[in-house]
Amino acid sequence: MDFLRWLFDAQIHIGDQSLLVREVLGNIFGLLSALGGMRRRVWAWPVGIAGNVLLFTVFMGTLFGGQAHAANMLGQAGRQVMFIAVSIWGWHRWRQTRAESQGVAVIPQWASAKERLFMVAFMLVGTGVLTPVFRALGSYEPVWSDAWIFTGSLLATFGMARGWVEFWLVWVAVDIVGVPLLWSAGYYATAFMYLFYGACTLAGFFMWWRTHNRESAQNVSVETAFPDVTVTQK
Repeated sequence: MDFLRWLFDAQIHIGDQSLLVREVLGNIFGLLSALGGMRRRVWAWPVGIAGNVLLFTVFMGTLFGGQAHAANMLGQAGRQVMFIAVSIWGWHRWRQTRAESQGVAVIPQWASAKERLFMVAFMLVGTGVLTPVFRALGSYEPVWSDAWIFTGSLLATFGMARGWVEFWLVWVAVDIVGVPLLWSAGYYATAFMYLFYGACTLAGFFMWWRTHNRESAQNVSVETAFPDVTVTQK
């Protein structure tokens, strides 16, 4: 209980600004999860969930003892709940794939034309639908930014579980909007971490792209060497 009390109350003071320790820890877990995702490690999912739990308490503002000046950001808080739900599914999917493929948790692949159209439509429609909902609930302005981040985060997490290379670019779109929004709302640690996320997501995109090309070339080589062998996928 003493540890939990410390965790909820502890702050880091930098000049005339203060940061919640759980905001910093939540973002560190998030960064570790992103790095694990780049390397296709199954542990990326539970680590990310731990960060989501911490950040949920942060974005609910004063309800959990947040900073007095920090706004309640319902979209940001709600997406942590969404992250947990989708991450449990993604965790199961990667574990299942690893068991079936003898060690590979996910095989990077480009989304089809239809799937890319779905992603664009999902971002636009999701943002348009959630903006008035979040505004009615009293979320921080500009509310469309909060809705954009929520929608993009849901899509990116789903894309990561599916193994789409493009999911990294969705994170880039989320980060571009998220940095100025979070800074203006007083969540300085999270805004600063989003800058690192942006660099990591770009690195992850190129890493998955190279991995896809390498594994595709290996599959072609195998099929060329053994043209009469039929490979059955589970």
